[in-house]
Amino acid sequence: MDRIDAIARKHGLKVIYDAAHTFGERYKGKCVGEFGDASIFSFHATKVFNSIEGGAVVFREDWMKHRLNCLKNYGIVDQEHVVWVGGNAKMNEFQAAMGLCNLKHLEAEIEKRRKVVERYQERLKGTEGLKLPAYKEGLTPNYAYFPVVFDGFSADRNQVYDRLARHNIYPRKYFYPLTNDFQCFEGRFSSKDTPVAAYMAERVLTLPCYADLALEDVERICHIIRSMQERV
Repeated sequence: MDRIDAIARKHGLKVIYDAAHTFGERYKGKCVGEFGDASIFSFHATKVFNSIEGGAVVFREDWMKHRLNCLKNYGIVDQEHVVWVGGNAKMNEFQAAMGLCNLKHLEAEIEKRRKVVERYQERLKGTEGLKLPAYKEGLTPNYAYFPVVFDGFSADRNQVYDRLARHNIYPRKYFYPLTNDFQCFEGRFSSKDTPVAAYMAERVLTLPCYADLALEDVERICHIIRSMQERV
């Protein structure tokens, strides 16, 4: 964030952060929404804080409020003027009520997730061919996900995925396929143009991580993964 801010100030650029997964996190004591000119949060049901669906944009400059309010309502400025191409991005009252209820439990939610993540770290630490998440100094995480990189492991990412699925455990291949390999972009973009992203997309597996995940289930997941290494 510091480096991006320095580049933006040098060249007079605006910075908009994709903060979809970061609600509740801090960096150097500051909320993540305080960085950049705007940050966009997701309140989808899979997030640490959710309102079932929806999201929010936080921003610095007052003029953005009017523009964003118009864009989330079909670009309508008033009863007779539609000046931008917009969509329907309004949250309903039920979603707002759900968000207010969940907000009261945010700290407890994060604390439960912390215990899950720490158990994963304890049980998978030192496993050859596995790269685990590492948190930078000054970061207060929300433990939203637990991505593992299989790089030099005895089995590839897809084989691990299949083995876990046979035990009714369903991790996610984040982020796979890459955006530039989507069928809707066929012939326009290629993952060959982003080789580092392509390399990672073939190796990342996000293990189950949510507040009510029993530590016994974390143990079982880790045992299955480690057993694949031990058989080699």
